[in-house]
Amino acid sequence: MTVDVSALADLLREAAKAEILPRFRRLGTGQIHTKTDATDLVTEADEAAERFIKARLAETAPGVVFIGEESVAADPALLPKLAEAETAIVVDPIDGTFNFAAGVPAFGVMASVVHRGEAVAGIIYDPMGDDWVMAEKGSGAWLKRPDGEAVRLKAAPPVALGDMVGMASTSFIPKPIRAEVMGNMAKLRIVGCYRCACHEYRAFAAGYLHYLMYNKLMPWDHLAGALITQETGAYVARFDGSPYRPEHLDGGLLVASDRDSWETLRREVFALL
Repeated sequence: MTVDVSALADLLREAAKAEILPRFRRLGTGQIHTKTDATDLVTEADEAAERFIKARLAETAPGVVFIGEESVAADPALLPKLAEAETAIVVDPIDGTFNFAAGVPAFGVMASVVHRGEAVAGIIYDPMGDDWVMAEKGSGAWLKRPDGEAVRLKAAPPVALGDMVGMASTSFIPKPIRAEVMGNMAKLRIVGCYRCACHEYRAFAAGYLHYLMYNKLMPWDHLAGALITQETGAYVARFDGSPYRPEHLDGGLLVASDRDSWETLRREVFALL
């Protein structure tokens, strides 16, 4: 690999301190814009942080393909390059932009490294807590702090369906089946949604959740978290049971403590998806 994962983690922190945190709860109306609808936002902080990361990577990792959420929004032709690249870095400059714009301190910066079509590293940085959850394929998942402390993370032990606590993103479930799927969720103990995948993945990786469900897949939202949760020992697959890969944009994603839990959730709660 040509990417120094620790240096990439430090870069996400630098971008947050330079471009994101100074703008938190200080955005003017002209600094927040809608993309596809009123809940899909982009701010000046998103764009500035992505420019910061992209410019630095052009110096430190030349030749690596950069796939940023805002870069793809400006030029959709960039996205197919992810599947073709020898090595690519995928960046979400602010995951949880809606929360960030609303002044809610639940947002983060995410990056993943894709090598020959496979996610091999994932990083989720929390600017408010100033720490990372990160993983390299085959090396486990870790909570790391700037002082060098590192704590290995492990998925929660499996529990019965009625005791499961987790997160489900329901806004992209097709309307004809949404009510029935959400009715099935009554079988679970708790169904939450932070509107911020990075913190949902972090909570799962820390052992506080038993499942995660997402219907829409974009690489900057899920590559890092999917790898990290797999490295905690969780079972991660699309709704049809196939492995999740960087080029997948649909087919859903279900994360569970183990395979038996995944099968139970798929059968009892999410069978219609």
